[in-house]
Amino acid sequence: VQLQASGGGLVQPGGSLRLSCAASGIIFSITHMGWYRQAPGKERELVATITSSGGIKYVDFVKGRFTISRDNLKNTLFLQMNSLKPEDTAVYYCNAGIPVHGVAGPWWGQGTLVTVSS
Repeated sequence: VQLQASGGGLVQPGGSLRLSCAASGIIFSITHMGWYRQAPGKERELVATITSSGGIKYVDFVKGRFTISRDNLKNTLFLQMNSLKPEDTAVYYCNAGIPVHGVAGPWWGQGTLVTVSS
């Protein structure tokens, strides 16, 4: 299984970024997916999950700002991040094989760094 995340970078507060995660080695269309993040000095935390049928859940601190989506034809997971704040600075990881919201699946991407700073 390979999960290739991309789209991170440096953005000013209030700005936007769109992360992508290209998946291979799994049957993407039937796999529940999610995004996690890990800020410097902190533990990895859940951001959002999306089921194979499109059911979505977010953690409270990103509701109304982030949007998770998927393209099953392109085997790609997305995270649209708007109104970014300095506290959103972290390495963002895509995760595959999520059994239920809040429990990580067995497969991880390599992470993409998002830095929110003026």
